[in-house]
Amino acid sequence: MFEKLSLELKNWFEKYPGTITAFSGGIDSALVLFLSRKFLGKNRTVGVISKSESLKQKDYEVAQNFAKTHDIILQTIYTKELSDTRYNKNPYNRCYFCKIHLYTSLRRVQKDYPGFVILNGTNKDDYSDYRPGLQAADENMIKSPLAELGITKQNIREIAKHFGINIWDKPSSPCLSSRIPYNKVITPIKLAQIEKAEAILNDFGYNNVRARHYDDMCRIEVPVLQIPALKKDMSMILPLIKELGFNQCIIDDEGLISGKLNSVLNKEYEQL
Repeated sequence: MFEKLSLELKNWFEKYPGTITAFSGGIDSALVLFLSRKFLGKNRTVGVISKSESLKQKDYEVAQNFAKTHDIILQTIYTKELSDTRYNKNPYNRCYFCKIHLYTSLRRVQKDYPGFVILNGTNKDDYSDYRPGLQAADENMIKSPLAELGITKQNIREIAKHFGINIWDKPSSPCLSSRIPYNKVITPIKLAQIEKAEAILNDFGYNNVRARHYDDMCRIEVPVLQIPALKKDMSMILPLIKELGFNQCIIDDEGLISGKLNSVLNKEYEQL
């Protein structure tokens, strides 16, 4: 499997003079960046990460360490999507406006690298969920090697492990804004509360976690099998969460479901 796929990936990358990868610190874009470095070399591979309020500092550090480990050129840009009312009002297509800011900034970076194409980490599975950011990618002619080759999320982890990428099993870490229900305004204070709440849970050993922000209530999601342990730890966790400004903190008994806040969209579509 890996020999055939590796050849397909090699052929895909070698079509281009060089690449600029939108890097989030997650495994999807990390694999794209790694593969570009592997097949094109250092001078034809550039990673760009956006240091915005919705990116966890922990993920930023992971991204920096990844680039250093694999000798990859990494640039940091500062997008200003939070100052855009189309974004911070948190409409259903919030991600579209986020990606518009990102890809506009990447177009500026591209001017310094003539002929280089802009890539993202979109994979085949991403098309099965509501992702308005995909429209922004299409409008800006961003290329998605993983999706084009039919590579799934599971494939990505297998490939990353095969190549010895040490973050192959890193849990998904969507932007912090995704923890706030649609149409609830996004603010720097809310994003900081979410990041700190999840850091507290990480300190207790819960690495795959979401702290959903419902104004004065924090709703915690962890994998279902970890819920019994979390309930035992809540007597220690609850005071720490409340210190962040939440009056309530509850556990979601459904467990962690990626993209759970999109369920409201599915319900609305069913009523049409």
